[in-house]
Amino acid sequence: MTDRSQLRPATAGTLIAILAVVVLAVDQFTKHLALQNLPYQKAVAVWGDFLQLYLTRNPGAAFSLGEGVTWVFTIVLALAALFIVFLAVTRARGRWWAVVLGLLLGGILGNLTDRLVREPGFGVGHVVDFIYTPWMMPAIYNVADMFIVTMMIAVALLVLLGVHMNGHRESGRDDSQEDTLLGAEGDEFPPAGGVAGGFDSEFPVADADAGIPVDELGLPPLMAEQQEQVAREADRFAESPDARRDL
Repeated sequence: MTDRSQLRPATAGTLIAILAVVVLAVDQFTKHLALQNLPYQKAVAVWGDFLQLYLTRNPGAAFSLGEGVTWVFTIVLALAALFIVFLAVTRARGRWWAVVLGLLLGGILGNLTDRLVREPGFGVGHVVDFIYTPWMMPAIYNVADMFIVTMMIAVALLVLLGVHMNGHRESGRDDSQEDTLLGAEGDEFPPAGGVAGGFDSEFPVADADAGIPVDELGLPPLMAEQQEQVAREADRFAESPDARRDL
């Protein structure tokens, strides 16, 4: 039976691609609406101080950091996108990882598109930001930023929860080291070690030489007639008065 948490390579890749395209389309469409309808760098209250629209262009990173090295962010975004594509092709088979990587890739491509096609030029374009929530942070951001931040948090959660990219999840305990009746490996020795008496075989059995005098060890077994003779002598010995007195 196939694990429902796992996807076929083609299915995982298709899911990642579809989610990335959807996020990219939503991001670029909302930026287009902002450019067409919002005044530049003037706050428009949507819900008091909880949500405002403030159209601006950002040549740098968050909080306008690195405004003079826009091309660096373009390279970083491109490398991040390529790395996610590599994971999608080679490793991502888990359902949750496919969803997270697809949404993350869409956010990265949204801002990368701005860097490549918007003014002032290729590779140094300014990212369009228009969402402002002063109660949460002083930065102005966009839809792509929202998916980048939330999906990075999701990646951290998947790692902390032990969810592998192939869809499997760590059990939280090392079963190979667990002491069981049959030992750590399931069919070897008990937790206390080998069987008492020095029986270190995988499936210990009773000692065949138990009770045999040391000077008789290694002697050939008695024939049937010899065994009957020994039994008769034992019976006579048990019935004799001298033997009962000795007991």
